[in-house]
Amino acid sequence: MSLAITITGVKARQIYDSRGNPTVEVDITTQQGQFRAAVPSGASTGVYEALELRDGKEGGFHGKGVSKAVDNVNKIIGPKVIGMDPRQQKEIDDLMVQQLDGSKNEWGWSKAKLGANAILGVSLAVARAGAAANGVPLYQHIATLAGNKDIVIPVPAFNIINGGSHAGNALPVQEFMLLPTGAKDFREAMQIGSEVYHHLKKVIKAKYGQDAVNVGDEGGFAPNIQSSADCCDLIMEAVKLAGYADKIVLGTDAAASEFCTKDDDKKEFKYDLNKWVKSDEADDAKKDDDKAALDSQGLSDFYAGLVDKYPLESVEDSHDEDDWAGWAAFNKQLGDKIQIVGDDLLVTNPTRIQKATRRSRATRCCSR
Repeated sequence: MSLAITITGVKARQIYDSRGNPTVEVDITTQQGQFRAAVPSGASTGVYEALELRDGKEGGFHGKGVSKAVDNVNKIIGPKVIGMDPRQQKEIDDLMVQQLDGSKNEWGWSKAKLGANAILGVSLAVARAGAAANGVPLYQHIATLAGNKDIVIPVPAFNIINGGSHAGNALPVQEFMLLPTGAKDFREAMQIGSEVYHHLKKVIKAKYGQDAVNVGDEGGFAPNIQSSADCCDLIMEAVKLAGYADKIVLGTDAAASEFCTKDDDKKEFKYDLNKWVKSDEADDAKKDDDKAALDSQGLSDFYAGLVDKYPLESVEDSHDEDDWAGWAAFNKQLGDKIQIVGDDLLVTNPTRIQKATRRSRATRCCSR
């Protein structure tokens, strides 16, 4: 007779993330032991993402404390999920989102009452407990929940040059990434990423000096440059030195909402690629591929120029999260040539994904 497995305990606490900001950690206990998960939080987040609950200024930590979210786990969510089977992931998630929280906005369940960070922490820990209850690895458990039978090991994406909100330089694009798509297996892909990263350090140091090899929030180098083309040149030089020119492609997360201004009606969008350039440097910065005040099509053409010149095959958050027309036009222009990722646009939200589908030309966008 198999042992019944249920949630016997739930405990949340405040911990610190990689940027030194508070976040939520949750422990779930079952008859099989303890299962822990911590909630991630980005530096640049879209306005349509699920709503984190922070304490505000009165709670210290520059308003980023999470004691309210922690209390919501310990006092509201925990008592309700104790006794439930951790393999019932959907039932537990629906209970938290639809019944215990119940908040909604125009895009669906917003998680504004209890906090997406409180709900996600429990959900992640439950998933780990559910995987153990089924006797399978976490990735297999998640694939089964999603109905995915075709499991493929992913290609790792190495974030090797940082800009935007992830760094203190003038580079408008938030991330440039290396994707070892030609590696024979995951082990080789990791080796390629490691070797190119260290060659890149040498390349940047030789060209810009010792202080240029400081790193941004997510571990990529943050040289004081503004040109995206210069970034790609640096990476490609490092790739050639490492001997992997035939095994890599490039990717970028532009986080375009970070350097976009838009009118109140959200019909006109301007993209300032000099947003982080000091005023006395602006004239020098307006060169080559990076020009100021581009409209949506101009920004699409900016990416197209990079795609033509470099092996750039993945572009994430190319346009503002409200620039639906810009996304659709960009998809029409380059959707058959590259991967387009709609992270801030779609935020893994069913309603926004349906809207993208209805706009037909945006259907090739994927959500990260």
